[in-house]
Parts: sequence; C-alpha cells; structure tokens
Amino acid sequence: MKKYLVILSFLLIGISGQSQILITLLLGDKLNQPGLEFGLEGGINWTNISEMETNDFARKWNLGFYFDIHLKNQWYLYTGLLVKSNLGVDNLTDKDLDFLKATTYEAEGDYSQKMNYFLVPALGKYKFKNHIYVEAGPQFGLMYKAWVEFNSDVDNRDAIIKEYNKDQINKLDAGIIAGLGYTLFKGTGWTIGAKYYYGLVDVYKDRPETKNSSFFLKLNIPVGAGKKPEIDNTVG
Repeated sequence: MKKYLVILSFLLIGISGQSQILITLLLGDKLNQPGLEFGLEGGINWTNISEMETNDFARKWNLGFYFDIHLKNQWYLYTGLLVKSNLGVDNLTDKDLDFLKATTYEAEGDYSQKMNYFLVPALGKYKFKNHIYVEAGPQFGLMYKAWVEFNSDVDNRDAIIKEYNKDQINKLDAGIIAGLGYTLFKGTGWTIGAKYYYGLVDVYKDRPETKNSSFFLKLNIPVGAGKKPEIDNTVG
C-alpha cells in the first residue's frame, strides 16, 4: 500500500510540474522570501547503468525548479523537482539487446536505453562564507516512460524507432547524491554547480545490480524581481 501511495504522490507532483515551472516564472518574486529561495534549475547530465555490457554514457538535458531553505547558521535544505530529467545508457550491445528482448534492424545504427524520471532531491547544504557550498543527501525518482531507441542515418535519411519497455523497469528509484558549487555575484546571483548521483535500487526487475548513475552540471537561477538579501550566516 505504501508503494502505491508513493507512486501516486510522484504522479501528482509530476502532472503539476510543467505548470509549476510557469508559476515559478510568473510568481517568483512573491515565492522568494527571507529564508527561502525559489527558482529554476537546469543543466546537462551524463548517465549510465551499471552491469550492462555497454559502458557508454548518455548525455541528457534536465529542467525543473528548486527550493533552497535556510535552516540555521550556514545550513540549508535543498529540494525541488526535476520535471524534465532523463537517465539511461547509449550504444547498447547485442548482449544488452538480447537481455532487453529488443527488436533489432538490418540497417546500421545505434541502440540506447532511455528513461524519463521525476527526480526529487532532499539535500543538506552547507554554504561557506566564500560563496562555495557542498551538499549531500538522498534523491528519489519515479520513472514514467522508458524505451529502447534505434537511431539510423543511412543515405542522408534519418530513422528513429522507439520500442517502449517500461514494464521491464522498476518505477521507483532512490540513491545518494553529493555535489558542490559556487554562487556568483558575491553570493547574490546565479549558482553553478556539479553533483554526482548513484542509485541504490535495481533499474531492471530481472537483472540485479543494474544501478543508475549520473554526473550533473547545473545552473540555478533565482526567479523574481531580485533576490532578497542573504541571511546573516554568522555563527552566534
């Protein structure tokens, strides 16, 4: 029962995710308050699945929104939702395709496993006075679409064929994430950062130890008329 409640919660979050991004753009000025920063997170990630014969990382784009909540002194809670977030792996081998029971084609081309997730981090963040931060904690994901994709380019003709295989994949994902970054403009502007995620749940139902992993480069943009003055982090 708990599993279905978690899935339902993710679905409700995901359905409203696109509209939440629009709300972020329209009402960011009102949502940013002392002790709470609200804005957009976007970037690129390189993703892989362990225990597959291929080890080629797939490059993906991601977009969502975030909350940066001040707790005490220099400690913060970082959370939010990546609405457009993709995991998977590129250049599947014949052995990988056989395991996935995927259709193969006579034309030359590349096969990839692609998966769309809603990703929700819950990270403890520590901000140093030089505007560098470190963060770590769990991340949770709900897979809502997955497919094996065949890409071919023969005689200047592109072909993309998707064979959906979400039934082979566990819907829920969870793991740990750690990262660091820097806030521009003396700690009052955009934030650039990098983080690494390693999943603790098997991706495929019938293959143990297949774990998601991903390296993210991200940009955080506070939304509104201007970021509120930063809270005094002096310990005292």
